[in-house]
Amino acid sequence: MNPYVLMILLSSLGLGTTITFASSHWLLAWMGLEINTLAIIPLMAQHHHPRAVEATTKYFLTQATAAATILFASTTNAWISGEWDMTNMSNPIASTMAMTALALKIGLAPMHFWLPEVLQGLDLLTGLILSTWQKLAPLALIIQTAQTVNPLLLTLLGLMSALAGGWGGLNQTQLRKILAYSSIAHMGWMVIIIQYAPQLTILALGIYIFMTSAAFLTLKTSSATKINTLAMMWSNNPTLTTTMALVLLSLGGLPPLTGFMPKWLILQELTKQNLPVTATVMALAALLSLYFYLRLCYAMTLTISPNTTNSATPWRTQTTQTSLLLTTSTTVALGLLPATPAILMLAT
Repeated sequence: MNPYVLMILLSSLGLGTTITFASSHWLLAWMGLEINTLAIIPLMAQHHHPRAVEATTKYFLTQATAAATILFASTTNAWISGEWDMTNMSNPIASTMAMTALALKIGLAPMHFWLPEVLQGLDLLTGLILSTWQKLAPLALIIQTAQTVNPLLLTLLGLMSALAGGWGGLNQTQLRKILAYSSIAHMGWMVIIIQYAPQLTILALGIYIFMTSAAFLTLKTSSATKINTLAMMWSNNPTLTTTMALVLLSLGGLPPLTGFMPKWLILQELTKQNLPVTATVMALAALLSLYFYLRLCYAMTLTISPNTTNSATPWRTQTTQTSLLLTTSTTVALGLLPATPAILMLAT
């Protein structure tokens, strides 16, 4: 892709998210979401592969449906209450419609079916943008409107997403689909706590972005897209394979890694709110996710590549240089747990 075109598209991505962040008016927020969607579509279809075009089409239709529903919900609220301010969603039907549309935008269950299919058709770097940056603007709107929505709806969305993300990833062999189900599960953890402690949602989102960035960038460096190619990672780059296994365990929320911090704090807050059953279900759902992360770690570190592989053997003399972004995100994804008290102090 032409670097000038790439610069315009990435600038538009940043502009759309910034407009949504800065707006308290539904029309401006909707405009930022639309700029975001239209900016990433050329990036998704840049390889002109039929699978990429199919994924781009699915993404566009899903996002257009969600944006139209947001516009309809905000117009309905303005018609009834006379206000376009997103913090004054006085009509319960309009607020429920807006929350459902935002849940569709970020792939919360049961509106999650598009995300694994779309992510599977994308390049790993574009998939990284879709899994991280594209979640920021809708989550900002969810945080602003969460207090006007029925708490039962948010709890159901969170529980269903954590369970669907755990169950959906169990039988997958494609790494991008596994990371898509991982994203669905993490979004569930963020949404379930949003009505009680929004600062924990922001903390969980920040840590999730670092962990997912480390995972995607490592897979990009290793040119791995399927589980059976992971068995060849150790012979190519043992250090990168070790850190990738730890990053996956961190994504699963295993102590003493960074990924344990948001799950621990969210479960603690749920029990403080007298919701022990919800906290128990979320903890059990985390075990489902941990199982398929352990499968990936087993394939990477405890198996030897067979003599006859189903995939092409990567060229053994390829460069193993790692970027600053990969090393930074990996470091944050692995070693931030001791700083939990300081982070909590900053968050509150």
